[in-house]
Amino acid sequence: QVQLVESGGGLVQAGGSLRLSCAASGRTLTLAWFCQPPGKERQFVAAISGSGTTTFYADSVKGRFTISRDNAKNTVYLQMNNLKPEDTAVYYCAAQINYYRKYESRDDYDYWGQGTQVTVSS
Repeated sequence: QVQLVESGGGLVQAGGSLRLSCAASGRTLTLAWFCQPPGKERQFVAAISGSGTTTFYADSVKGRFTISRDNAKNTVYLQMNNLKPEDTAVYYCAAQINYYRKYESRDDYDYWGQGTQVTVSS
């Protein structure tokens, strides 16, 4: 059983920055962030391999968001810069515990955090 606890969400003006954190208990492989904008389905944002050497991003956040992990602390981070109103969403941390899963598919993640709200005002 893996528990994921997110923190760091909040209200920020457009162009500002936020850093999300997700502390994991237990062994994890790929860790990822998904977001769910109001009235929309949950969608992929970024993922990082178990070693931290490989990262993946949705096109909409490339160049603005950076995912990283500290395996000593079993924590994954999402640094979000140059935030836009369309980034407003609930952000969820997700973990895979098996190999050979698709990093961008929410159905391939085994555990989820409770979510943290990010609101970007214009």
